[in-house]
Amino acid sequence: MRNDQHQPDEEILDEELIEEREVGEDPDSLKRAAPAWIISAVVHAVVLFLMSLIVYAAHEEVEEPAIKTTAIPPPPKREEPKMERELKTSDTPLDVPTTSDVDKPSPVSELDVPVEEFSREEENESEVPKGREEAIADSEMGGTGGFMAIGAGGGGSGMFGSRTGGGKKRALGKFGGSKGGESAVDAALRWFKKHQSANGQWDVDGYPVNCTDPGAKCEPGTENANEQGDVACTGYALLCFLGAGYDHRMPSKYKPTVKKGLDWLMSVQKPDGTFGERNYENAVATMAMAEAYAMSNDPALKGPAQKGIDIVLARQTKDKAGGYGLGWDYNAPNPGRMDSSVTGWNVMALKSAAAGGLNIGNGMEGSKQWLKEAWKASNKDFKAKDPYTDTSTFPYTWSVDGAVDVGAPGADGKDMACVGALCAVFLGHQANDEMLNSLANYVMKHQMPTSYPCNTYYMYYNTLAIFQVAGARWEKWNATVRDMLVKAQRKSTDCFDGSWDYTGTKFHGHATGRLLSTAYCCLSLEVYYRYLPIAGQKN
Repeated sequence: MRNDQHQPDEEILDEELIEEREVGEDPDSLKRAAPAWIISAVVHAVVLFLMSLIVYAAHEEVEEPAIKTTAIPPPPKREEPKMERELKTSDTPLDVPTTSDVDKPSPVSELDVPVEEFSREEENESEVPKGREEAIADSEMGGTGGFMAIGAGGGGSGMFGSRTGGGKKRALGKFGGSKGGESAVDAALRWFKKHQSANGQWDVDGYPVNCTDPGAKCEPGTENANEQGDVACTGYALLCFLGAGYDHRMPSKYKPTVKKGLDWLMSVQKPDGTFGERNYENAVATMAMAEAYAMSNDPALKGPAQKGIDIVLARQTKDKAGGYGLGWDYNAPNPGRMDSSVTGWNVMALKSAAAGGLNIGNGMEGSKQWLKEAWKASNKDFKAKDPYTDTSTFPYTWSVDGAVDVGAPGADGKDMACVGALCAVFLGHQANDEMLNSLANYVMKHQMPTSYPCNTYYMYYNTLAIFQVAGARWEKWNATVRDMLVKAQRKSTDCFDGSWDYTGTKFHGHATGRLLSTAYCCLSLEVYYRYLPIAGQKN
């Protein structure tokens, strides 16, 4: 119990006691409580002041970056586009030809501008095709660049990976192509285009009437002047366009030409898948269809291409009933006669089909057996001694019982070392292999052309094969054959311009005519980029 009477003048400042008093009843109590209110107000004011400082400081920190950002002068931003323009300008001279090239117009402008091949020039051909007088054979393509050597033994899309764009230009520069050679290829493709029938085919004996150029007309073919010959020649022409990188889907000056040709082939394909009655024509047409599918991935071509391959597999000779596959004759499977020329085209068709991911069964494995057995039968006494001088040959025909028809060296149509060499490449033999080496040596010794006209059939096979073998053999072959073909091509303002004469080409079937000779020569000049070279070859 508190005794306030003994302390009347003593003030109790304790807040708890102040709050317990009845301030409202005693006016003097307000006066006595004033110091406490003042202290409280001061304390609150100080707290509020401190809080305001904190808020103000925080506000200042947030705003500070914005002030600094707006203070950045704008000129550097305006200079960036200017710097880019200056860099582009300074880079331009890197793509400008040398002084000597500027003085001489390039005969093949598309090689300097890779995207040219995707522009349409359907109506822009002049009466005298530009650049024909500039087709100088020994004008080399420049630069080597990087090149992935997957090899003809490789698979998938890489097999045709150098047919377009920068890969094509690098391949030409690395492997000995020339501006004159590429000018000749394009002239040949123009020639094929203007001789295509309205329905899309190339007609062995009727093709000259399709050309509207003034002056003399090309002569019609006199051999295989039937649908089978037309199927083969249409396949050949399409292979020329495809080999140069032109298909039926990518926009180009030859897109409609390729599409019409493929449409015609599909229109004559039989319900069972047969393009041609003989394994020769069927293989050429199937190869063209398979390459077009591999390059374009057009689903409309997959069925026809696969059906053609199914016929190839069904007609492959077996060593015995139910046994492994071997080679091909002209028609049905025939253990008593396998024709190397016909077999070569079927092996190439299977290879192109494999590149497109089509089902080729065990056709390639069987072909390897045929190659090994046929080579052994025609070279029973062969003993490897020197890879640079050893020679071996390959038979025109071979049978399961070992009978062979070889023919004398250089005999037209019998001496098939050219086919053996190319099939060895396509079936996995490397450049240090005794079979491929000895066949290549034989080709260089007995089948190398020195002037035109020559055996263009041999030349086509051998150009592909020796390119794959590479090394000194290829350098010698290319230096001769490339320039020989460029110089021999017809250059004029009439129907013949861009083609090669067939008179004197000397091989079985050469009278099929100008369509065939032009195809073999054009394909030979496309060798640099049609197939990638062998991986890991040493010599």
